[in-house]
Amino acid sequence: MARLADYFVLVAFGPHPRGSGEGQGQILQRFPEKDWEDNPFPQGIELFCQPSGWQLCPERNPPTFFVAVLTDINSERHYCACLTFWEPVEPTQEGPCARDAAAREEEADEGGSGALSPSAPGPPDQLFAPKTLVLVSRLDHVEVFRNSLGLIYTIHVEGLNVGLENVVGNLLTCLIPLAGGSQRTISLGAGDRQVIQTPLTDSLPISRCSVALLFRQLGITNVLSLFCAALTEHKVLFLSRSYQRLSDACRGLLALLFPLRYSFTYVPILPAQLLEVLSTPTPFIIGVNAAFQAEAQELLDVIVADLDGGTVTVPECVHIPPLPEPLQSQTHSILSMVLDPELELADLAFPPPTMSISSLKMQDKELRAVFLRLFAQLLQGYRWCLHMVRIHPEPVIRFHKAAFLGQRGLVEDDFLMKVLEGMAFAGFVSERGVPYRPTDLFDELVAHEVARMRADENHPQRVLRHVKELAEQLYKNENPYPAVAMHKVQRPGEASHLRRAPRPFPRLDEGMVQWIVDQAAAKMQGAPPAVKAEKRTTVPSGPPMTAIVERSGGLHGNSARRLEVVRNCISYVFEGKMLEAKKLLPAVLRALKGRAARRCLAQELHLHVQQNRAVLDHQQFDFVVRMMNCCLQDCTSLDEHGIAAALLPLVTAFCRKLSPGVTQFAYSCVQEHVVWSTPQFWEAMFYGDVQTHIRALYLEPAEDQDPFSVGEAPLQGDERSALDVASEQRRLWPTLSREKQQELVQKEESTVFSQAIHYANRMSYLLLPLDSSKSRLLRERAGLGELESASNSLVTNSMAGSVAESYDTESGFEDAEACDVAGAVVRFINRFVDKVCTESGVTSDHLKGLHVMVPDIVQMHIETLEAVHRESRRLPPIQKPKLLRPRLLPGEECVLDGLRVYLLPDGREEGAGGPGGGPALLPAEGAVFLTTYRVIFTGMPTDPLVGEQVVVRSFPVAALTKEKRISVQTPVDQLLQDGLQLRSCTFQLLKMAFDEEVGSDSAELFRKQLHKLRYPPDIRGTFALTLGSAHTPGRPPRATKDKGPSFRTLSRNLVKNAKKTIGRQYVTRKKYNPPSWEHRGQPSPEDQEDEISVSEELEPSTLTPSSALKPSDRMTMSSLVERACCRDYQRLGLGTLSSSLSRAKSEPFRISPVNRMYAICRSYPGLLIVPQSIQDNALQRVSRCYRQNRFPVVCWRSGRSKAVLLRSGGLHGKGVVGLFKAQNAPSPGQSQADSSSLEQEKYLQAVVSSMPRYADASGRNTLSGFSSAHMGSHGKWGSVRASGRSSGLSTDVGSRLAGVGPPQANGAPPDPGFLRPQRAALYIIGDKAQLKGVRPDPLQQWELVPIEVFEARQVKASFKKLLKACVPGCPATEPSPASFLRSLEDSEWLIQIHKLLQVSVLVVELLDSGSSVLVSLEDGWDITTQVVSLVQLLSDPFYRTLEGFRLLVEKEWLSFGHRFSHRGAHTLAGQSSGFTPVFLQFLDCVHQIHLQFPMEFEFSPFYLKFLGYHHVSRRFRTFLLDSDYERIELGLLYEEKGERRAPQACRSVWEYVERLSKRTPVFYNYMYAPEDAEVLRPYSNVSNLKVWDFYTEETLAEGPPYDWELAQGPPEPPEEERPDGGAPQSRRRVVWPCYDSRPRAQPDAISRLLEEMQRLETELGRPPERWKDAWDRVKAAQRLEGRPDGRGTPSSLLVSSVPHHRRSLGVYLQEGPVGSTLSLSLDSDQSSGSTASSSRQAARRSTSTLYSQFQTAESENRSYEGTLYKKGAFMKPWKARWFVLDKTKHQLRYYDHRVDTECKGVIDLAEVEAVAPGAPTMGAPKTVDEKAFFDVKTTRRVYNFCAQDVPSAQQWVDQIQSCLSDA
Repeated sequence: MARLADYFVLVAFGPHPRGSGEGQGQILQRFPEKDWEDNPFPQGIELFCQPSGWQLCPERNPPTFFVAVLTDINSERHYCACLTFWEPVEPTQEGPCARDAAAREEEADEGGSGALSPSAPGPPDQLFAPKTLVLVSRLDHVEVFRNSLGLIYTIHVEGLNVGLENVVGNLLTCLIPLAGGSQRTISLGAGDRQVIQTPLTDSLPISRCSVALLFRQLGITNVLSLFCAALTEHKVLFLSRSYQRLSDACRGLLALLFPLRYSFTYVPILPAQLLEVLSTPTPFIIGVNAAFQAEAQELLDVIVADLDGGTVTVPECVHIPPLPEPLQSQTHSILSMVLDPELELADLAFPPPTMSISSLKMQDKELRAVFLRLFAQLLQGYRWCLHMVRIHPEPVIRFHKAAFLGQRGLVEDDFLMKVLEGMAFAGFVSERGVPYRPTDLFDELVAHEVARMRADENHPQRVLRHVKELAEQLYKNENPYPAVAMHKVQRPGEASHLRRAPRPFPRLDEGMVQWIVDQAAAKMQGAPPAVKAEKRTTVPSGPPMTAIVERSGGLHGNSARRLEVVRNCISYVFEGKMLEAKKLLPAVLRALKGRAARRCLAQELHLHVQQNRAVLDHQQFDFVVRMMNCCLQDCTSLDEHGIAAALLPLVTAFCRKLSPGVTQFAYSCVQEHVVWSTPQFWEAMFYGDVQTHIRALYLEPAEDQDPFSVGEAPLQGDERSALDVASEQRRLWPTLSREKQQELVQKEESTVFSQAIHYANRMSYLLLPLDSSKSRLLRERAGLGELESASNSLVTNSMAGSVAESYDTESGFEDAEACDVAGAVVRFINRFVDKVCTESGVTSDHLKGLHVMVPDIVQMHIETLEAVHRESRRLPPIQKPKLLRPRLLPGEECVLDGLRVYLLPDGREEGAGGPGGGPALLPAEGAVFLTTYRVIFTGMPTDPLVGEQVVVRSFPVAALTKEKRISVQTPVDQLLQDGLQLRSCTFQLLKMAFDEEVGSDSAELFRKQLHKLRYPPDIRGTFALTLGSAHTPGRPPRATKDKGPSFRTLSRNLVKNAKKTIGRQYVTRKKYNPPSWEHRGQPSPEDQEDEISVSEELEPSTLTPSSALKPSDRMTMSSLVERACCRDYQRLGLGTLSSSLSRAKSEPFRISPVNRMYAICRSYPGLLIVPQSIQDNALQRVSRCYRQNRFPVVCWRSGRSKAVLLRSGGLHGKGVVGLFKAQNAPSPGQSQADSSSLEQEKYLQAVVSSMPRYADASGRNTLSGFSSAHMGSHGKWGSVRASGRSSGLSTDVGSRLAGVGPPQANGAPPDPGFLRPQRAALYIIGDKAQLKGVRPDPLQQWELVPIEVFEARQVKASFKKLLKACVPGCPATEPSPASFLRSLEDSEWLIQIHKLLQVSVLVVELLDSGSSVLVSLEDGWDITTQVVSLVQLLSDPFYRTLEGFRLLVEKEWLSFGHRFSHRGAHTLAGQSSGFTPVFLQFLDCVHQIHLQFPMEFEFSPFYLKFLGYHHVSRRFRTFLLDSDYERIELGLLYEEKGERRAPQACRSVWEYVERLSKRTPVFYNYMYAPEDAEVLRPYSNVSNLKVWDFYTEETLAEGPPYDWELAQGPPEPPEEERPDGGAPQSRRRVVWPCYDSRPRAQPDAISRLLEEMQRLETELGRPPERWKDAWDRVKAAQRLEGRPDGRGTPSSLLVSSVPHHRRSLGVYLQEGPVGSTLSLSLDSDQSSGSTASSSRQAARRSTSTLYSQFQTAESENRSYEGTLYKKGAFMKPWKARWFVLDKTKHQLRYYDHRVDTECKGVIDLAEVEAVAPGAPTMGAPKTVDEKAFFDVKTTRRVYNFCAQDVPSAQQWVDQIQSCLSDA
């Protein structure tokens, strides 16, 4: 029984003591006056009576009622029912200040009107003061309180004839039962009657309608998020204008949390004076009047629920974890079914006529039932994770959180983690964990109904039925007797509060009330206590838990097979069948990723342990440790699946003998796992073991079988769980004698104590490293170090800390580091011991004893370990595979010998088997080598089942873009090791873990050396440059110095003078007056001593350069002329360097040597093409308008439309303004304007007028190909606007580039018709940002096209992302093609390529239609170069041949100064700028075009990859340095020419390509069948672009295939005869896509046939023919065969149904008359640049002779040989050659020298018509007799020969004749 009310209090308004505006509450009277012993009077009631503050009021308000909740220090809740009414203020009662204050308040309230509202009754200045009746109770009967206080108020107001003292006395003495469903009728002695019902079970909360109201106010989603917030300990604040609503909402939220209890601050109604409570750091649920909303706004971490507005505001910084799916969505849908039953029927065609809607009270219970079910599902099986640590004297219970999460499959779930860690759950465990107690609805539900809930999941109606059943039970619990709620209580009349009360509330007589109370107390003492005995039972445990969601075991589907593998492997190990075990091990290690396999391993190993010990031999020990490590590697620190727990007894059981008396246990090899340093793991383990032992104490010996593993002891037979045992014991406890009780308590305590000692030992085993001098443990294990600072122990740190410190100081270790480890371990163990012993109730004496023991235990263990460590060092090391040495290039040297490493998978699928198929080659073990040129890994797969494949991965040191240190697990032993991750821009990634034998210093040395090689301080340190100088075989080093000193000195002088000139030119720039004509000829005095003087630069250009150059200069000129660009200019007919003074004036352009000293522009070549009419001296001034002085120069001219392509840097602002903003044509008066911009204008004018069609003044557009009518018909681009061209095209061109022009299907280039008939002569493509605000005027003939381009840094960033996408570095979490494509898209690489192609195609269109184009972007060396090169490639078929592409790269990229060294970060200086692959991007564009037009390119895609690899590799000198100027300065540019014949490593990549092409067709494209004058227009949409396989493919068999010598194996045997692993007679071999190079393992048909021919020829003993000759012959034969009449079908071989469109706009294939271009040129001396006119065919022919098959000279069949002089082609000199007559092959071959292996040419004897004596011609050798000359006449031409003397001539003629007659 309990008192209905503890105190009755009367509180009234009183003035504030400090005289402030507000009043304050004063307690007038309280009953009883002295406190109850069991329940003191709560403080601060007066604050809670008027939560918004005590204020006077100008009118009578109706009485109000609400219940506030106060919590006392013992967290008991007191309910304060407050009924407030207003009484007129008596003037005596209030001081003057209060009245003023009230008046002031009033003004504020009335908006400052100052007058009181007329409606107020009574005199105008009458004020009313509040008075409150308060009832304080520990029971929660709100309605009874409302009625009782209402009755007292009614008696007072209505003046009933009842003594208030009696009523109050009766109220205070009324006793009611607590629970158990009794009902009691009470009366307060005023003719009233009330029935009080108590709930059936005390533990279930009472909610009335509060939950339903909460859902009505806030809605489902909001309430769910408040529910989660309260459970995860966030702060929740309710706002409402109604106090009753606030307390209801708080009550409702608490009711939802059942069975958990909210244990933090809970204040449903918070008074205004206490608002600072809201900034408390602890969680809370608080209600506040909505008037204080502003204060709530400032709180940053409080979730605010506004009940009146129906919103919940969650601050940004707060994350409320949602319920785990599928519970979240299930709960949501059930709630909506309960709240809105009509939702289901809303769509029905014939809705049922009526719906029975539950009453609000019933709906409230239904909602609670939903949450009760939710908790049952969440916590299902929780009792299986309880550990009974003590049973007597009081149960101590711990919850194994990790096991619970692991078995529910919710380890990752944020919500459940937080709930289990929260205070509410801790309370739940201590309250509900008890095995013997009264049970309630929740216990039944969680034990018996879960299976039903799971079955109902997909049947909403069944779920609803279950909810309704539960709701019935909840309702019955609150209202056990529904029928008899008969209250009879008087109420005041309507509006009674407005009538004048007869008098203020009277003062009650304390004595009388006290007398009534005492009377009742006396009566009570006699009566027996009516206590209803609680029915206690054993709490049901329910079925074992299951996962919330059955995760489909897709990953480990065939687990039975996996477990079989694990079992077999273990049995092999213990039977000593090591080879078998070794084969299975990798499969086992893979299987152990699955949970079942790890459990199985633990169980299997248990079977092999006898009497807690199992001694193994070394190999067995090794295997067992490996498997254990693999198991533990995936354990998180919580060990939620109990794997570490199961292995813990085993690591102290398995051991091996190292020497007599020294045994090494497995624990010393499995320490590297995070789980061992997690205190929570040790606690759970400890409690589990204690439970097992305590259970054993009380079990009969017969049934005591130790279960296999903690935490998951399934009930077998009659075996009772520890909870059952405990329940039984608790039932018996009261019946035991005192002595028996004591004995049991002591037994239990000693059990806990002995376990604590056992665990102190166990922990020292696993925490002390084998080598105690290594403090690695402290560094790497997160656990120990952090525990130092943050202990989660319940005891303060002081005890453990002080003991540990004293231990440190006394132990007297010499070795500080060891002491460090020991100290840390001691502190860790002490903390653990402190915590578990205090929680398990060990006495403090015992605890102290333990603290003393711990340091000794640790010390002893350290000493044992020293011996073990010493002995284990003596063990022979495990046989590691032999290091495989990599093959090196000639001249490549090893810098660091192999460091043993493991190569780990890099995230590409290939190495792991992947989609291409094949086994997992990675991880592999081997070594990493660092050479002067590369970083190389060679090794073998760690999985022995893969086979004996060698895995090679390498990349050039120069390609390294990023290295970072990582910490990784070695694949075999699962130890944590230091590692390195090296990423290269050739798309290789070495992710390596160093073997333990590699010390950290060796690893560091490796990093330093790598860095030194990657960024040499000077370019001379690069491999390409050190190679030639240090290792020229067979030549004394001195020779290199003297080689061609003239070149060196020349280049030095060149540079010196250039520097002077440059210096001077800056000095004179201030004001530049061209010197008068007289002075022009003579040098200015101070320059006399210069070898080349400045004045020469000012010479009128009519003088040809050669006539005015000094001798040394002439040499420069000849070198310059030899450069690639010059040959190309001659081919294009852009001018020649002729020596005649009468240069043809008709040529519009000329080659100007103005930059031969690199004085005008450092980054331009020495010879430039400029308009004929511009003088050299003007160029100096023009160049100033452009960035980097890169003024516009011509780089290509269209052969058909004669339009030219120019390139330059971007404009300086000054130039732009001067040039374009002058709106009218320049008048003579403007000459004072900036001269350079005028010059610039003249320059552009000269370019325009140099184009043939714009030269005529009429300016008519005679554009061939398109008539105006034809153009008009294309309405695509709109009509010509009135304003003419200026407004028209520029917007169109610009908008097309911006991508907004009229779209074309498939991104095809638009019809050329888009260009208007009235077209500019010159388009300037510039950067949008740079050309802002520029308006060209219509009279000028050029026009600006502003486009947006990306900058170099964007290329860099994009490339970084591309690298990450193609080689992710770590295996993807869910490898799907989508993730690769997504990251590829994020990199924006293809978008940049799309833009480049788009701009290039536009320029091609413009050039093709006859307009010239100037590309003037950025500094003119990145994007400009890309665009200009692409344009030439698309427009001119010559550049699509091998020779032409080389010329293009040499001209546009090398000569025009693309900054290879800067962009490739070749030296230390460039390290910060990083790698920017501008050239690679260009190659990618070429590759995209190649894909779309496979028949137009002479070179194969491999050629592009080869260049892509070697432009960063620094193996060749070609791509070093930033410009020709720098190359000259280093003496690189012309040195090559002098040393060309020296037999040494190739310096130039082109030379290398040439040599290689003679031996193998790897760079040749068999589908090459070009059309003449074909302009390509590729599609550029991203959808048409493909990812270049250069980025994604890799062959692990030999590393990148671009260093041909390395990739090929020894070059001698032909390809097929490479020794295979298979039997020699079998021709079959396995080709793994991820391992072998597919093109080499399965060559295409043509290469295959060529190889086959070679093989057959060799078998026949004939010297093999060169592949190119054979190929050309086949093509010629094919053509003749296919065309009996000279025309005919395209040859099947060439066209071979290539599925491709020739032109992007019309898809048709045709073979042009290509006979001439493919005929084999017999005379290889005919140079491509002989004359401009024949250069086209010549170029074509000479490319075909580049390829001649490599063969050693000795192996050939030589019938006769000797030296002959041979006359070259027309206008060529005689030359001595070595001739070989080959009767087998029926041909006459000739070589440069006798020893040469490369044949210079072949005369096929089948074509010889006659051999006749000849006559000497001009230039023949002087000393030879005339009779020694003879001619050989073939069907094609006549060859002139000359022998050394007459007899040898005769002999040659005879030999040839006999050969002919044999045929």
